[in-house]
Amino acid sequence: MPTHLTAFLITTWLLAMLPGAGQALMIRQVLTGGLRAARGTIAGNASGLLIWSVAAAAGLSAVLLASPRAYAAVRIVGGVVLVVLGVSTLRAARSARAGDSEPSAAEPTGRTGFRGGWLTGLGTCLGNPKAGVFAVSVLPQFVTTSGPVLLSSIFLGVVWALVNACWYLLFSWCVNRGRALVSRPDVQRRLGMVTGVVLLLLGVAVAAGA
Repeated sequence: MPTHLTAFLITTWLLAMLPGAGQALMIRQVLTGGLRAARGTIAGNASGLLIWSVAAAAGLSAVLLASPRAYAAVRIVGGVVLVVLGVSTLRAARSARAGDSEPSAAEPTGRTGFRGGWLTGLGTCLGNPKAGVFAVSVLPQFVTTSGPVLLSSIFLGVVWALVNACWYLLFSWCVNRGRALVSRPDVQRRLGMVTGVVLLLLGVAVAAGA
């Protein structure tokens, strides 16, 4: 079993709470697809974290990070995913403003559903090289050396994924509860515009390595 489990739980929880692409993505998913799409995205993100953890345990992440070109390719793909999500969110908000479609707080307009949300979460996580950096540089610090390192690493990966899933479930629930406060179409559009811009800027920053 890994050592310092409590410290690992606190570390991963605090990292999950940091403002960034995850929160912006969850807001976007809740507003456009509802809790079903958000939960699918959370499951996809957790799946991605497990893949990063297993890759780190097998040494694949270390190989990736040792290759500047491979690292840059993953970074760019992750940035493009966020940019595409940002652009689609902005387009939906602009369409609503033009009267082509008007989002409803009671009837989300997302077309992704759980499966589409899962693919979005998985793609975003696998396209985030910072998750690979964490899996390679931070996760091993909590692995015991007195037992099977591979199993210990995978166990920590499961804990990491569960902690992130718990935080995002709570976060998406709060966002969904807040839909009643922003149910007016003009407020929904403005929030969609802000979320789209944030995703777009984060995507550019990720792709540029900022």
